[in-house]
Amino acid sequence: MSRRVLVAGVGMVPFTKPSAGLTYDHQGAGAARAALEDAGFQYDDIQQVYAGYVYGDSTAGQRVVYQLGKSRVPVLNVNNNCASGSSALWLARQAVASGVVDCALAVGFEQMPPGALSAKWTDRPAPLTDFKATLEDIYPVDPSLPMTPQYFAAAGAEYVERYDVRPEMFASVSVKARAHAAGNPYAVFRDQVTVEQVLDSTPVAGLLTRLQCCPPTCGAAAAVVCSDDFARAHGLQPRVAIAAQTLQSDADDVFESRSAMTLVGSDVTRRAAAEVYAAAGVTPADVDVVELHDCFTVNEVLSYEALGLCEEGGAEKFIADRQNTYGGQVVTNPSGGLLSKGHPLGATGLAQTAEITWQLRGEAGDRQVPDARVGLQHNLGLGTAGVVTVFERLS
Repeated sequence: MSRRVLVAGVGMVPFTKPSAGLTYDHQGAGAARAALEDAGFQYDDIQQVYAGYVYGDSTAGQRVVYQLGKSRVPVLNVNNNCASGSSALWLARQAVASGVVDCALAVGFEQMPPGALSAKWTDRPAPLTDFKATLEDIYPVDPSLPMTPQYFAAAGAEYVERYDVRPEMFASVSVKARAHAAGNPYAVFRDQVTVEQVLDSTPVAGLLTRLQCCPPTCGAAAAVVCSDDFARAHGLQPRVAIAAQTLQSDADDVFESRSAMTLVGSDVTRRAAAEVYAAAGVTPADVDVVELHDCFTVNEVLSYEALGLCEEGGAEKFIADRQNTYGGQVVTNPSGGLLSKGHPLGATGLAQTAEITWQLRGEAGDRQVPDARVGLQHNLGLGTAGVVTVFERLS
């Protein structure tokens, strides 16, 4: 039996540059309190907690929720790379849908160090060892540069070769992201940029420049999910439900395909999207608003096609025709996305969830997508974990 899962409340704290804000425990607790207040629940109502983060010691989730109280509630810590926040939500939703609990809290947070992502354990095999070896076979990896942007630079180079597109296409994604972020008080980077400024910013790897890469930030977001019966018992009528959700990893051809686009998750996203559309009974044409994983401009372009928002090889026209923004086919990343909010790894998926929920409830202010009824969320962690969620507005 699978019960409908309602998004009872969401919360978020403004993201900040590393070392410029509160520590993770205060940010996580702040987001959780905001979600509980939004839901109209008390912490004692929560029956399970799932805490997503990457840069932190074990039981950091307990450190966060102990700021709210010590109710003996089970707390499970989740590390699934950049998809950790959405993985926490996936677990919370499963617990409610299965009837194990009636109300659960998912909270994601991250206190990021400045600079590029780097390995913290050097005395053991790295999780991405096979990914790196495959990339080195198909792309001229530069050992003097950070590895993460090189995966996406390679994917961008593969896309350019396959579809003969111009660098301006990728730069346009950053321009759109900053334009959307202008209306988001939670975003760190809200200054407007031009295509020329994006292309002329500091080179990072391959075709990627600094303004095409999400910056590390600190922050937290949270969501409370519950059953219909639990909401009724509390006299509440949440207006958003999770219509379908899936979490997937790689298929057995991930390395044999010798594709950088596959290595960064485009195939995982494509399969996950097809599954979740079928489960929700919708098509990409039904989606009004999307929060997708734009860790780099390249990934936003790949995600347009993998999520079915445009045809394969059609991203350049999709962007040029402004089908990815207000007045077009679908509004992508009205929050400004990772490129503008920054990317506190464990918080990102739940920040996307908060934005979609606000949009579907008509509470997004200046960045509101008119009459949004169906929202899509996409969160990806290299290695690989891909989460795709369809949210629906109720009545």
